[in-house]
Amino acid sequence: MSYFDAASSAPLHPVARQALVAALDEGWADPARLYREGRRARMLLDAAREAAAEAVGCRVDELVFTSSGTRAAHSGIAGALAGRRRVGRHLIVSSVEHSSVLHSAEAFEADGGSVTRVPVGRTGAVTPESYATALRPDTALACLQSANHEVGTLQPVAEVAEVCRAAGVPLLVDAAQSLGWGRVGGDWSLLTASAHKWGGPSGVGLLVVRKGVRFAPRSPVDERESGRAAGFENIPAIVAAAASLRAVRAEADREAVRLRELTRRIRERVAHSVPDVEVVGDPERRLPGIVTFSCLYVDGETLLHELDRSGFSVSSGSSCTSSTLTPSHVLKAMGVLSEGNVRVSLPPGTPGEDVERFLSVLPDLVAGVREKLGAPVPAAAAVRADEVVVDSLGKRCPIPVIELAKVIGDVPVGGTVRVLSDDEAARLDIPAWCEMRGQEYVGEEPADHGSAYVVRRTA
Repeated sequence: MSYFDAASSAPLHPVARQALVAALDEGWADPARLYREGRRARMLLDAAREAAAEAVGCRVDELVFTSSGTRAAHSGIAGALAGRRRVGRHLIVSSVEHSSVLHSAEAFEADGGSVTRVPVGRTGAVTPESYATALRPDTALACLQSANHEVGTLQPVAEVAEVCRAAGVPLLVDAAQSLGWGRVGGDWSLLTASAHKWGGPSGVGLLVVRKGVRFAPRSPVDERESGRAAGFENIPAIVAAAASLRAVRAEADREAVRLRELTRRIRERVAHSVPDVEVVGDPERRLPGIVTFSCLYVDGETLLHELDRSGFSVSSGSSCTSSTLTPSHVLKAMGVLSEGNVRVSLPPGTPGEDVERFLSVLPDLVAGVREKLGAPVPAAAAVRADEVVVDSLGKRCPIPVIELAKVIGDVPVGGTVRVLSDDEAARLDIPAWCEMRGQEYVGEEPADHGSAYVVRRTA
């Protein structure tokens, strides 16, 4: 079995396993106690904090351990907003942040704050200018991920940090995906990360608050972790997290070169061997191990099951793999195709032979899924000389796009196809199909049920 979902959670690093087992014997006592066992536990905790701070590039007293990366994000955002409440109640986030950041923004908004969601381009990156435009006199905090968790695109953190610093606004960076590969550059103010993303154990997060940043913890404060993360520290997991971070950093430069070559191979071969595919994300400014692509006329859930049966564990941002039947917010914000989406994220150490085997089976699997879906005849089609109306109400991705593709040739050049659909993914996938196929997307119109998506044939 080939595990290709490291962006969700990386396999436990061997060093993390060794450190965890050793710390179970040495680090079980309360580090706040003065007796021998407590002092031993405190030494382990302090050593882990020093190692993590060195990896981040911060002072030891600026870093605390939390129970998860999500908790670090929630606590960091809430504490920074509370600490700067006198400045104002305005928060800036990018539209492609991790859900932990976006959920914090939604909670802040529900409590009366205002939120600006900065858009991204088709590669998934923001621009420093967009953050400069979003800044206001009442802006309390800005947030930006260091790299996107779904498409691998690197964000211009240093440039955005400079813009925010000039305006006197702290920048919180979610470094969960990138910290294992290197320090985050720029003059940022707060940083969060999660150990299971770099091969440490789950249940350990990092929160860094630079000296001078106004911060007011929102949870009840106790004596542990500078009052910013209440509760008994999980010392064995923390020790394993710090040890694995140091270990993966030692291997990072060499492994990055190797994984970049493997992901370049995937990007190029998929684009050439699979018809009607869109490879998304920045082709150059990206993390070493992530490749994301979307396949027209493919049910993403079925494709993931077929890949799983063939020995590959991958992820997807397709709406048909989600319980909410809505496409990934990242793909939606980028304006790219979401149907038949596959995210391949290679963990360090992935053999090149596994990638070759994936590339050899993928084209046939995609073709098989398309064949199973077939080419459904539209349930109701009213034909005029210059227009076809396709009723796809009640049908989920990728059926509306399949039916559009089957009838576009039934209208003359300049004629239109009106697709009726109540599937949320159609709002994203039909414009993406038009761009891929060189057709004109006229727009969305209200309908008695769902929406009407109008496409004009140009060739």
